[in-house]
Amino acid sequence: MGFKAYIIGTCDTKAAELRYVRSLLQAAGLDTVVVDVSTRGEDNDTADIRAVDVAASHPDGPEEVFVNVRGRAVSAMAEALRRLLASRDDLGGVIGLGGSGGTALITPAMRDLDIGVPKVMVSTVASGNVAPYVGPSDIAMIYSVTDVAGINRISRRVLGNAANALAGMLQGRIPEVDDGKPAIGLSMFGVTTDCVGQVSRTLEDDYDCLVFHATGTGGQSMEKLAESGMVAGLLDITTTEICDLFMGGVFSAGEGRLDVVARTGVPYVGSCGALDMVNFGGRESVPECYRERLFHEHNPQVTLMRTTAEENARMGRWIGEKLNRCAGPVRFLMPEGGVSLLDAPDQPFHDPEFATALVEHFRDVMANDPRRPN
Repeated sequence: MGFKAYIIGTCDTKAAELRYVRSLLQAAGLDTVVVDVSTRGEDNDTADIRAVDVAASHPDGPEEVFVNVRGRAVSAMAEALRRLLASRDDLGGVIGLGGSGGTALITPAMRDLDIGVPKVMVSTVASGNVAPYVGPSDIAMIYSVTDVAGINRISRRVLGNAANALAGMLQGRIPEVDDGKPAIGLSMFGVTTDCVGQVSRTLEDDYDCLVFHATGTGGQSMEKLAESGMVAGLLDITTTEICDLFMGGVFSAGEGRLDVVARTGVPYVGSCGALDMVNFGGRESVPECYRERLFHEHNPQVTLMRTTAEENARMGRWIGEKLNRCAGPVRFLMPEGGVSLLDAPDQPFHDPEFATALVEHFRDVMANDPRRPN
């Protein structure tokens, strides 16, 4: 069975745009499937997969989708689409068209697809903060410029470029390199680069080292690959995203950080790289409650706040409790010479007592849990 280009949107409002994209993809020699994700339940002859058929994939049935509350309907259709795409064995790539609602509906299903599957989203919100839509995936966001509301001199070019981009992704050849080396994921921050670089150089003859920037989505991306079975282990040297989760910084990876390690049993070596800092934007973005803390201005757009002993204790317990759930091989290393470049002697965050609270609470949790890894 040949792979096909899936074209997704609401046929009740964007049928002309969907047909236009389909015509370009077919002209490029691709087979196509138009998927209607309208939440009104009306049939449209543009669609190859009707909205009612998409809705049937919802675990509670189509009646959960076709309701009079728009927000609930969009969320339910998003879940139905996610399940539908996961069930298809002919999906080669996806292009979605939408405004804010359509983007929120379509991108969750895109995020669930494997890394490397072509994904293009033409959206009215693609010029703003796209992190909630892209997440840890490789979705290519294209700003629609005008609203996705008909074919005009602007939308014709933008949609055409998007269609041709997907065609190129599907038809272009990517050289396969199979050197037989297993892949491992490593987390890194600017202030842990020296350590991660040295580890990578030590391992690169035997492993394909994939380094992820610990900016929230970086940690999520690393764990997504682990869950997909695409890495053989994790060297989670830089767990600073946990600081931002606890203290409201800008680089949180969410409450689910480390859960993949427990679910998959992937071999895990962790450490407390950059747990000495919380990340904020410019100095003016720091919450008022933190104004008397110790700061380091990394640059005009990044302000780093030193963590406290109490915060370190909380993080130590949280990490220990997470790792206690892991059935796979786990090690967590506590560096004695500082946890970042700023925690080195003569640097602004240096504190020889830094690790005491974190280590004590981490050990307390691990010692009291018989399931802790050996």
